[in-house]
Amino acid sequence: MKHDQLFGKKPRHFLWLFPAVFLAALTTAAVADNRPHDNWLEGFKIPGQEEVRLDSQGVFFVNGQYYTSATNQTPRGFGGYTTVGLDYMAGQMYVEYQIPKHVKPPYPIAIIHGAAQTGAGLWSTPDGRPGWAQFFVANGYAVYIADQVGRGRDVYTTEVYGPTRPPLDVLSRMINWSIQEQFNLFPHASQHTQWPGTGRPGDPSFDQFYASQVQYMADAIKTQMYARAAGAALLDKIGPAIIVTHSQSGTFGFLIADKRPNLVKGVVTVEGGGTPHGYIVGAVYPPGYNPCDVSGSNPYYCQDPFGVAKGQIYPHGNDTPYFIDNPATTAYGITNAPLTYSPAVTSPAQLTFYQEATPGGPDVRCWLQTAGNVHTLPNLQGVPQLLLTGEASSAASTNRCVSKYLTQAGVPNTWLSLGMVGIHGNGHMMMLEKNQLEIAAFIASWLQDNVEKE
Repeated sequence: MKHDQLFGKKPRHFLWLFPAVFLAALTTAAVADNRPHDNWLEGFKIPGQEEVRLDSQGVFFVNGQYYTSATNQTPRGFGGYTTVGLDYMAGQMYVEYQIPKHVKPPYPIAIIHGAAQTGAGLWSTPDGRPGWAQFFVANGYAVYIADQVGRGRDVYTTEVYGPTRPPLDVLSRMINWSIQEQFNLFPHASQHTQWPGTGRPGDPSFDQFYASQVQYMADAIKTQMYARAAGAALLDKIGPAIIVTHSQSGTFGFLIADKRPNLVKGVVTVEGGGTPHGYIVGAVYPPGYNPCDVSGSNPYYCQDPFGVAKGQIYPHGNDTPYFIDNPATTAYGITNAPLTYSPAVTSPAQLTFYQEATPGGPDVRCWLQTAGNVHTLPNLQGVPQLLLTGEASSAASTNRCVSKYLTQAGVPNTWLSLGMVGIHGNGHMMMLEKNQLEIAAFIASWLQDNVEKE
């Protein structure tokens, strides 16, 4: 059943407004003119402040495929029972939805979480405030929240999916997400102010956040292939929609739009998307090097009570690069799984790349297609694209490279860091932070101007 059938309305037709140029200053100005920078929430409903009446809510699965087990998955010690020759299901994606009584925008929003997360973090924050899903429902959107294939309330089928990666560890989450300003590991980390609570174990908000972390599929290509198939199946069920992705799922938006270009009406990529070569935050010290001996070294790093090994992780950027180049992370430019290129690309070897001579990321030198061998992405060219980063995130240094790659491939897009529109202090997990509703309001404003306007 299509989305418009679910709430009894015929689809409306809208004129899409595209950013005319890539330059962030110009595209940002086009977005920001309609509202003051200090109050993006003006004109929007705040969830919890007034009643929201739902027409329907529920759950469903898409993309499940039956398969016959070829290897015995029964652990030793469980008797003679064997799974060989028995039928099971894989590939299914869990989707939870809410449709308000009075739907206003023409298209629903489907939001897909990032690595080690589930859809739970999109309904509410760890300290109990309304999440992005509640905001969009309160403002008239039909909202669909997915658990990635093999994640959350989807069964993990080891025989089909292969091994998992463990949940992301506590220390790395503090360094990169919750108290990054105390470690100051990347260029803009010191600007981070929006994490609720202390950001350390023992704080109720952090404990709730970390309790939500889960294992996830280790194979990046399989992850993206299943995400593309499941995302397409979701759109086949609900009809035209806007896709919002975060972090790891950033590649999914491009893949789903590539597979269903007529059904994806806009893609909002939050801190996500790949580049031909990735960037690892920080650098490994030479043996015996003590960062606390360096003049001006970060005191939080040297005094950390959680036992960070001295000489293990580079705490600031004064003496070595902030980012280490990581080759061969996304074979198809911005994804690991194949995309539709023109001229056609049947092997990653047909794509060649070069690195900029000077940083344009702005803090890294971007990898782009080699001049004379540029392939375009025709299926993405008609889909409005917003790429968004937090002001204090490591992605603020690297994510513009995704935007540059899209531009070179003929895909109009808007890239910006939230600080450029007056939203300050956010890190990677912005949907959980103290100003999460202001960010959702900015996204809604962009959608109004670039996807929904008649």
